[in-house]
Amino acid sequence: MSEPHHDIRLTVNGGPVSVRVPDRLLLCDLLRHRLGLTGTHVGCELGQCGACTVLLDGSPVRSCLVLAVATDGHRVITVEGLAQPQGQPTRLQEAFRTEYALQCGFCTPGMLITLTDLLNRCPKPERAQVRRALTGHLCRCTGYQPIVEAALRAAQEPDDLHDPYGGSANDDRSADSAS
Repeated sequence: MSEPHHDIRLTVNGGPVSVRVPDRLLLCDLLRHRLGLTGTHVGCELGQCGACTVLLDGSPVRSCLVLAVATDGHRVITVEGLAQPQGQPTRLQEAFRTEYALQCGFCTPGMLITLTDLLNRCPKPERAQVRRALTGHLCRCTGYQPIVEAALRAAQEPDDLHDPYGGSANDDRSADSAS
């Protein structure tokens, strides 16, 4: 007996995608294996490590916990979609480099997605807000401090954070939701 399939349409990193997927295909597997977006890393496959975090309609989700069929009609942004329009790194990505906030890089895509969301909702977060946003992300290399410092450095830069959805950085998002 063959597994049921569905045709879905979604927007990934600003572009339309139409694809036929099995009912049980995870979003992370669709992104990595069918669409070639390997920046979304798969670690625990239980939603506990944060490496597979993507934005789904503007909110961070663990793509290992979302079925691909559930994204029909929705917008997904992966780490590949965070770059500025001409491909330059965002101020957060630059701050990660400057603050040595990555070592092996496995957790970096999920951290960048989560912190981009935080900085879009709360452009000037306090240290405690950054630490709270990183809850549920595992990093075995950096000890987290450089990651927190990178987010705080990015928050000090001019307000040019790239909103991957193309609106202004704070469209219909509230700083209160970051607390």
